[in-house]
Amino acid sequence: MSTKETTNEIRLSILGMRCAGCVSAIEGALAAVENVSSVSVNFADHTATITGLANPTALKQAVKEAGFDAAIMEGIEDPSEQEDQELQRYRSLMKKASVAGVFGALLMAAEHFSWLPEIGSATGLWLWPEIALLTLAILIYSGWHFYSGAIKSLRLKQANMDTLIALGTSSAWLYSCIVIDYAETLPTLAKHAYFEAAVVILAFINLGSALETLARGKTSSAIRQLIGLQPRTARVIRNAEEIDIPIEQVGLGDILRVRPGEKIAVDGILLEGHSTVNEAMLTGEPLPVEKVIGAEVVAGTINQTGSFLFKATRIGRDTALAQIVMSVRQAQNSKPEIARLADKISSVFVPAVLVISALTFLMWYVFGPEPSLGYAFVTSMTVLVIACPCALGLATPISVMVAVGRAAQSGILIRKGDALQSAGKISCLILDKTGTITEGKPIVSSIIAIDEFTEDQILQWAASIESGSEHPLAAAIVAAAANRQLTLDKTQQFEAIPGLGVMATINDQPIFFGNKALMDAKGIKFTRYNNKLEKLSALGQTPMLLAVNDKIVGIIGVSDPIKKDSALAVQHLKDLGLRIIMVTGDNQITAHAIAKQAGISEVCAQVLPQDKAAVVLELQQQGEIVGMVGDGINDAPALAQANVGMAIGTGTDVAIESADIVILQGSLLKIPEVIALSKATVINIKQNLIGAFFYNIISIPIAAGLFYPLFGILLNPMIAGAAMALSSVTVVTNANRLRWI
Repeated sequence: MSTKETTNEIRLSILGMRCAGCVSAIEGALAAVENVSSVSVNFADHTATITGLANPTALKQAVKEAGFDAAIMEGIEDPSEQEDQELQRYRSLMKKASVAGVFGALLMAAEHFSWLPEIGSATGLWLWPEIALLTLAILIYSGWHFYSGAIKSLRLKQANMDTLIALGTSSAWLYSCIVIDYAETLPTLAKHAYFEAAVVILAFINLGSALETLARGKTSSAIRQLIGLQPRTARVIRNAEEIDIPIEQVGLGDILRVRPGEKIAVDGILLEGHSTVNEAMLTGEPLPVEKVIGAEVVAGTINQTGSFLFKATRIGRDTALAQIVMSVRQAQNSKPEIARLADKISSVFVPAVLVISALTFLMWYVFGPEPSLGYAFVTSMTVLVIACPCALGLATPISVMVAVGRAAQSGILIRKGDALQSAGKISCLILDKTGTITEGKPIVSSIIAIDEFTEDQILQWAASIESGSEHPLAAAIVAAAANRQLTLDKTQQFEAIPGLGVMATINDQPIFFGNKALMDAKGIKFTRYNNKLEKLSALGQTPMLLAVNDKIVGIIGVSDPIKKDSALAVQHLKDLGLRIIMVTGDNQITAHAIAKQAGISEVCAQVLPQDKAAVVLELQQQGEIVGMVGDGINDAPALAQANVGMAIGTGTDVAIESADIVILQGSLLKIPEVIALSKATVINIKQNLIGAFFYNIISIPIAAGLFYPLFGILLNPMIAGAAMALSSVTVVTNANRLRWI
């Protein structure tokens, strides 16, 4: 039984995540639930993806016990709901930041202009307790989500960003209360309250979270656009009437009407009518695609000119659009190798900061100048505030999320995070021939008429005899005759001879059509035409001889032409320094002819599909980082063996399980785009990680007061809060640059 039949995938929307520590806590809680196979938590879009047979209610309960809220996300959810939630969160954070900021600014101004009485004075004895209570109310309003998160983490014996913020701001408030109550016993220099520091820290952190929420909302724009493609209703024909019904009520086999300008509701096959359809959002191809009877239409694409009827063949989660969204989400949830370094560091980062903060307090208290207690408190609090690992937790997932979404907009589905990292390292690229370099659809390329016969006569005879054949080349010949509007003759005594060709009688004349072996078998002389046959073969064409009454009357060359942009794409790949090899099951002559047209010098011909993986393995053993490009079905073993497997698709064949990356449009020009995006993403992730690490490595010693003995520099806790918030916003903003690659 397949994996798909034995496992389910459940997505949860997680509320309350604020740092990398939250991710590990949620992953641990979900992984402990019975029948869970794997868990992936995406900090960038606050979701969790769980595979297995776990009970959804049990999963939600596990998340709640870990201190967070969760909701199940089903189907292709309405993006407007998530956008509304994000907007509400943004507004809430801005209100909390504004309240704390205004109060903190007033306190700072009052202290600066000496509007407040001295602590311990007669007036101060009644005013400062009032300020303490008012500050407490502000802390509860603007920072309760941090304090409640810290309490829940403590119950689970964990520490996270909430722990640091809660300790920093609450200790500032408690220290200030102690200063007020015991002012007479403290040195003059130690008589300073830090109420304004506590609230301004919360103001900056809430402001940073709000700006991060706003910026993060832009990262999933590609998915929102994809989801938004699906219409809410569909026009279905039932009981000879056209009625509009909700999209959820469309069933398999239903007949749907699509009018000009409307979005196609589900996947199906066109039954009646003719039109052009804009598939740009799915494939990245700007030109509309012509649709005739029998053509496939895809959910989410936009009908342009004509009205038509089609039969629903895939609905709900089975549509191409739903699978594309699923593929994008899987990639955004997956973690490239570079992310695991950040995960390991994040898991020990908060406990390490708590230890550093405690040591900082002790060092200043024991060795610091007077008031040593005041200095000890300020420096330890500043360490706690500035070291919040938000930027570290965002560094990788936010870049992956933007890059995968950007790729989807170009018709490139990146299905695994590791592929996004590895594609830029490819040193050798293997290209399949049929359907990858070539169109995959044979056409008649040459017609050579001999003696008094004409091209139309040759093609008419060949198409007439081939009209009863199921051979792939037969369809090309019949299509060529149809294009010339030739009338086909009736055939008698038709016989297909495997590996040789076909024979039949037309108007009492015996006709043979096939290769040289067929002519040899029937005793028909053809050697005088060997030069013509060799020339056609050298051009990558498959030559077939037509004999009427035991005499050669014509030659037809059928070829699978290379795509118009294949040669340009190969040149671009060479310019990137890649070694290009074409691997095909075709014969040597045809393979080299196609390779020459595409500009490829290395060719492996007559390779069976099952042997292509061995070619990949051999190159890997030589030290090459191998990328494989194929159709995803015949080339599945090679795609799976390659470091990066890339499948050429059409938008309706998305479920190519063996590939890491799917090129919907089918153009090789997308491969250089993938490589460029991969390199840019890895650089972006490194920038984010280096920035986050550098920020903490530099800021923590400064916050601890390392430069005070040398330069008299001591970091203000409020500045620390602003810097911490700014670091997260910087990471998100830097990741969003990938949207314009």
